[in-house]
Amino acid sequence: MEKWKQILVAAILLFAFSQNSFSQKTNSINGTVSDGKTPIEFADVVLKPVNDTTKTAAYTVTDASGKFILENINPSDYILKLRLIGFKTFTQKIKYTGNSISLGNITLQEDANLLNTVVVNSQKKQIQKTDEGFVFNAVSNISQSGGTAIDMLKNIPTVAVDADDAISLRGKTPLILINGKNSAITDMNQIPASSIESIEIITSPTAKYDANAESGIINIKLKKNNLNGLNGSAVLGAGFGAKGRMNSSVLLNNKTDKWNIGVAYDNRFAGRTKSIKGERTNYFIDDEHFINQKRQDQRTEGLQNLKFNADFSPNEKNTFSFEALGNLENKDNDETLKTAIFNNSSQFFSGNQRHSMEIQKAKAAEMAFNYDRKFADDRKSLNASITTSFNFGRENTDIDTNQYDENETIIGYPFLQRTHNYAKENISNAILNYAFPISEKSIIETGYKGTFRFFNSDFQSADFVNDEYVVNPLVSNIFDFNEQINAVYGLWNSYSGSKENQKWKYNLGLRAEQVSNNGETANGSDSFSNNYTKFFPSASVQLNLKSDESVKLGYSKRINRPDLEDLNPFVDITDALNPHGGNPYLKPEIIHIAELSYNKEWDKYSFSGNAFYRNANNAIRQYSILQENGAVLLQPQNIGNMVTYGLETIFSFKPLSFYDANISLTAFQQNIDSGNLADAEDVVNKAFSWYGKIINNFIPWKGGKLQIIGNYNSAVATPQGKRIPIYNVDMGFQQKLGKGNARLGLVVTDMFNTLESGYKNNTLLFRNNRTSKSDTRALMVTFAYTFRSDFKEKLLENQFSTE
Repeated sequence: MEKWKQILVAAILLFAFSQNSFSQKTNSINGTVSDGKTPIEFADVVLKPVNDTTKTAAYTVTDASGKFILENINPSDYILKLRLIGFKTFTQKIKYTGNSISLGNITLQEDANLLNTVVVNSQKKQIQKTDEGFVFNAVSNISQSGGTAIDMLKNIPTVAVDADDAISLRGKTPLILINGKNSAITDMNQIPASSIESIEIITSPTAKYDANAESGIINIKLKKNNLNGLNGSAVLGAGFGAKGRMNSSVLLNNKTDKWNIGVAYDNRFAGRTKSIKGERTNYFIDDEHFINQKRQDQRTEGLQNLKFNADFSPNEKNTFSFEALGNLENKDNDETLKTAIFNNSSQFFSGNQRHSMEIQKAKAAEMAFNYDRKFADDRKSLNASITTSFNFGRENTDIDTNQYDENETIIGYPFLQRTHNYAKENISNAILNYAFPISEKSIIETGYKGTFRFFNSDFQSADFVNDEYVVNPLVSNIFDFNEQINAVYGLWNSYSGSKENQKWKYNLGLRAEQVSNNGETANGSDSFSNNYTKFFPSASVQLNLKSDESVKLGYSKRINRPDLEDLNPFVDITDALNPHGGNPYLKPEIIHIAELSYNKEWDKYSFSGNAFYRNANNAIRQYSILQENGAVLLQPQNIGNMVTYGLETIFSFKPLSFYDANISLTAFQQNIDSGNLADAEDVVNKAFSWYGKIINNFIPWKGGKLQIIGNYNSAVATPQGKRIPIYNVDMGFQQKLGKGNARLGLVVTDMFNTLESGYKNNTLLFRNNRTSKSDTRALMVTFAYTFRSDFKEKLLENQFSTE
């Protein structure tokens, strides 16, 4: 934290220095800017030498009275530019001799075309369509104030999130990026919703993107202010579910002609409860025949984020930027698990009650250096970045277990245990992208990406014996994993027709990835190494039937590499009857994907439909194996071949001036060939699943907006059964206060308290049912204030803006 304090102090000093430097009263050019009636605040005032307009001699912004002053100017010939969105750029030549010049009042003319564009943009729905998917603008989602990225993802079309926070697209786990980069921050509950600017859903990635994206990519873009001058915002929220909750955030930013510096802080604290019920019948085990479990959790959670960004643009062509993120998270869980076991005659066999106190703390840090180069030809671009992120997690648990008889009377003395699970991870990226035209209608994109990952997990379990804790070597281990991925790609984009009216659009790409990884345990029980090079082609063709109607056909080959949790061989036996662990011998999935999409827009309606087909070899799925002692071990396995095909639709409409909505539906069929498993007859070989959501936006009166979101996920097939359906309704309301600088919000999540998770498995050897219910219903009240922002009305307006 000491480093972050130093960064914050440095940023504040830099703000003060920049403000002080502009306050000097030497050789100057001054004036006042208005629209003919009222002063204009926050207009850019730029002075450039006539002999080199790529350089900036002086820069400022107009104040609340429309006044500006440019100082410390050398005698020369200059071009003065005044610009502000919604107005035509004002240009004037000035011959400066060294004496102060007063330009008097300058009137900016409204740009009718640009104003029409702004109005249209401000009324767009929350969804902005792209060639590869869509962008969900987080500022328009008011039903998740005070939540996390997980809460935000629950309310995004085509994304499914179950009650255990597992994220999926089209039935599979997507690749999740933060600001376009791989990150060690993999728990989406570590990211407050208040720090998210937008979430990009890429369902049709080209060869430019990581091949490890079978079902698509979710790119979470964090907020970075780009408004002129010194500006900021603050949010404070509080509420309760079963326990109290609180969140706050503050953002401070200063932008000049060449510099943009910002700092932001978010926090979130909550108390939560959770209850879990489980029943299992082991058909061919007489003693541990029927198992009944009940678990109660009392949790406290804390999350803090500190962000810093600095952009430097020495001229209009080059931009250098640095971004840093620090994250602190703590989770304490007081858990009680009660287990009763009966024999096949329904007579009591044994019982125990386990109490555990888990203290979990995590620290994460991420840094990125970026460079962007613009060219006179906007089809040409160059950007490079180096990023690194760290995640350190420490989990310490004290456990006491008491045995009891059929009358629930405690037998003997408690069995005491201590465990710790320490994990550290580092992910670094080196990225270079270059695009250049090869003809009037064709562009080549090419680039390199290197991903370097290190992971270490140290699990230790100790039993209390003879008045001291003794490490149990049978269930303690250290796992080390290293991975290096070097990738290069080439992409050809072309079109037919005119630049303004592109009839056909073509895309052809190839990505090559060289992977080298190895993992081993400290006791030598498991060791593996993989080295391979694979090629991943992609291609698409798009026909633009009209300017607002298109059809697209695409193909891509992708890979699903096992993640760290899948590979880590450690078996967690905290719940001895339901242990789970990884499988270091998993093979990657190889997937062939075809997609046909159709998009159509009307004045008040839009429709997007995507039919997809996916053929995966060596499909990875969680698989349960009954042990001789009655426990069921859950591990990932390469079960065999899986074919998935389905349809994904998004329909947006605005039938009334005070109401708009978005409805999305995803449905798919899965056909499974489980030839890799010995007990393949247990595996579900066919399954149909669907999920959908509706987002309703209302403007009940001036300054107010209401949002109601409904989610439904049908039962989802697992290899040996299915997950139960889940559904919920969230509501959010906001009201502008005063002149619009402030707003008051009310959020109710899971209004009807229906959100719960669970599964039902039925195999030849056992039947297993499990349900989990958290205190998902909560109420939050928030207050937000924005100052000195030329976009304050857009940020707080009644419409659900994409800006």
